[in-house]
Amino acid sequence: MNPPEDALPCPETPHDDGRWPTHPELASHESRNLLVLALQQVLFRIGWIFKTESVVMPAFLDLVSGAGWLRGCLPVINRFGQSLPPVFWADRLRATPYKKRALAVFIFLMSGPFVVLSGVWFAVRFYNVEYRASWLAALFLGLYLVFFLVAGFYRIGYGTLQGKLIRPTRRGQLLWLSTMWGTLPAIGFVLWFMPEWLRSDIPAFGPIFASVAIGFLLSGLCALMAFEPADRDQAPPTAAVRGMVDSLRVLGGDANLRRLVLVIMLTNMGIILFPHYQSLAREKLGLSGMSMIAWLVAQNVGIGVFSVLIGCLADARGYRLTLQLLIVGSVAAPLLALGLAGIGQPWGGRFYWCVFIMLGVIPLGLQATMNYTLEICRTDQHARYLSTVNLCTAAPFLFSPLVGWAIDAAGYNVVFTGAVVSILAGAVLSLGLKEPRHRLEPEEAMPLDVGTEG
Repeated sequence: MNPPEDALPCPETPHDDGRWPTHPELASHESRNLLVLALQQVLFRIGWIFKTESVVMPAFLDLVSGAGWLRGCLPVINRFGQSLPPVFWADRLRATPYKKRALAVFIFLMSGPFVVLSGVWFAVRFYNVEYRASWLAALFLGLYLVFFLVAGFYRIGYGTLQGKLIRPTRRGQLLWLSTMWGTLPAIGFVLWFMPEWLRSDIPAFGPIFASVAIGFLLSGLCALMAFEPADRDQAPPTAAVRGMVDSLRVLGGDANLRRLVLVIMLTNMGIILFPHYQSLAREKLGLSGMSMIAWLVAQNVGIGVFSVLIGCLADARGYRLTLQLLIVGSVAAPLLALGLAGIGQPWGGRFYWCVFIMLGVIPLGLQATMNYTLEICRTDQHARYLSTVNLCTAAPFLFSPLVGWAIDAAGYNVVFTGAVVSILAGAVLSLGLKEPRHRLEPEEAMPLDVGTEG
């Protein structure tokens, strides 16, 4: 895959022409790697469902604090952790011979904060300590920051490994395989365990957080099973402080990348609203507790169903169209939430789970953004492009606490309507994005079935 016409060359690795595969052995092991990465994502999703950003995390913070502005800090921490640190580390990842090892280490580290949270909550409940306390909220936010600092490295690590092991026209297949088959067991575990853990007025967050840690640990072990030849003759990594300069250089040299960044900045308002859907349901419809189970199931059903459609569309028509459709679809959740809250009980509460079905579009939009980014640059630029996109699109999240404050001051209608307008503006701007799929070489575009060695 040749670089975009307006992309800067990467003189550090002139031997890499950007075409897949970068190693001859990869083609014959592609199907194995596709299945291994799919299983890794399945296990990761099982862990992730017990810490869903739209349900579990804000519910815990509301339990120990309850302040809207503090809930609004969650997206800021989320985006900061995933955006700024990877910029300084992207070049080191490029020079790492085995990307799978780096990915496994990141996943193992991501389990750490939830081991601590689980232990602390078990101790709080065992010794009957007052849980609605500022120290517990501060500890939670601190561990939340640590988690997403590592999650930022994980995100570009997974994207880089996927870009190395899987051809562009099979990444949609990986998306729907991992998401659809990850959804089923994740929902099963929720239905099995969560009713008991949510039965009382104070949820059993100890085992909930322990489940996150276990899912992540198994996912990290699975990542090590991928077949990955070492990247040889890589140029040594540059100093970390050059990371920001390199990102600005890449951004300044690629007009299409700049447009993509603006699109995602506008549409990220949909993610900023994530912590507030459950509070809207609690305040306007009186829903909480056991309703969380239905919301978790509904969101994962939405992700699973939409992933099949989106994955097939992406492999057939490319990620530009896929991303545009996902952006338009992401306005459904805030509109539906406002509509059901306006209807009130009993019908609004009875069908509020439909909001979380539509929230399943947003995580797929993040995946589509990553895969589109992988296609608009050479393979040796994957880590740099991914980290640059993550960094630049974090800017709107600085206003997340203000969004939480605005909800307390002006109400949900004003804030959610403003988010819809911002998302639609991003959808219009996305019409100018370039389609990179036509640059693929025949061996990159050749479709293969699972189980068939290329």
